[in-house]
Amino acid sequence: MTYDALIDSIGRQIDEQREVLVDLCAEFVAAPSMNPPGRTAEVAEVLQRFLGRHGVSSERIAVDDEAVNVVTTLAGSRPGRHVVFNAHMDTMQAGDEAAWTVPILQQTREDGRLYGLGMGNLKGGLAAMALATVTLASCRDRLPGSLSFTAVCDEVMFGNRGTEHLLAVRPDFTGDFMISAEGPGYMDFAIAEKGLLWVDVEASGEAGHSSRALRGETAVSRLARFITAADAFNETYSEPPAELAGVTGGEGNLGLRLSASAGVLAAGEVRSLVAPMASAHFDFRMPPGITARDVKDRLERIAQEIPGIRLSYPKEWDASWESSGSSFTKTFAEVVEEVRNAAPRLVVRLPGSDARHWRDRGVPAICYGPQPTLSAGADDYANEQDLIDCAKIYAIAAIKLMSASQSGKT
Repeated sequence: MTYDALIDSIGRQIDEQREVLVDLCAEFVAAPSMNPPGRTAEVAEVLQRFLGRHGVSSERIAVDDEAVNVVTTLAGSRPGRHVVFNAHMDTMQAGDEAAWTVPILQQTREDGRLYGLGMGNLKGGLAAMALATVTLASCRDRLPGSLSFTAVCDEVMFGNRGTEHLLAVRPDFTGDFMISAEGPGYMDFAIAEKGLLWVDVEASGEAGHSSRALRGETAVSRLARFITAADAFNETYSEPPAELAGVTGGEGNLGLRLSASAGVLAAGEVRSLVAPMASAHFDFRMPPGITARDVKDRLERIAQEIPGIRLSYPKEWDASWESSGSSFTKTFAEVVEEVRNAAPRLVVRLPGSDARHWRDRGVPAICYGPQPTLSAGADDYANEQDLIDCAKIYAIAAIKLMSASQSGKT
């Protein structure tokens, strides 16, 4: 079988497995894995059973029995490159359950969509990568190099039981190229993603009876002043570096916007007393071109102007990316165009992903997946055809990358 014939055969096999893919998505949705607490044992069982039915052995790597990671590696018949698939098994919480019009933990198939908690983030992508993996396993005797599939836990909450633990104990899953099933939305192609900075703000002020409160002197009023100043950060946009030529901010240009949100607020417990302390926990997301240091410098200048403000930074990392001109980016974009009949838009992904763990190790990493909009929410779904297309794109891109020369790494 020629190289082109192998590619065509892979595409046909995946088309023929549409119902298999739909059924796998249904099993994943029915296995709850909301984070917190981030239990993925049941999803892992479904995945391993699916892989095993198709002759693919797998193993579990875990910090504890609740949150597990599933990994497998397919070895080709001759030397080549090592491609790594990555998808997470945990999901966001359902949020306001009253806003859902379909069952949360039961798949609903309607008008070309598959609904259910996690379908957009990320059980649809997980299923597409699983199908791509078993399809490649059926022709491994004709493949060069190797393919690893890493299905991980604890991604949603940036925990340390998932990819962080996996790569620490099993560096053999580092590979030469990494493809994440995390979609940036709208079937765009994310070669970059925002960085993250968590900021804890503590404000202090004079306590006492509420009748003695003075303007600007209470902890709450000082915190409010800080929050108002930080809210202005949401109007800041970056100029992306030269390596990201041609990359856009995606829908609403949000990928190039600095975002600031105070997700947790706390102060006193008695209405008629002035709280001596008030606090806010901020989440900042920095686009390429704006660093955590840039944001901290700006925040610290604000803090110096407001009495009683103290800042701490429990978690941070800068934006990361793969060059828009690299052979990896070009190869993957070409495969997307072949399958979808349209060149993908190169964008910056808003949320973080596990791709950064590979980039931190010098491995080129990109994100492409079936999440249909910018973020999942009530009535989470994925488009059925997008899932099929993603499975084809993952499999075909893997074959081409496994065949790449050493000079084709970046």
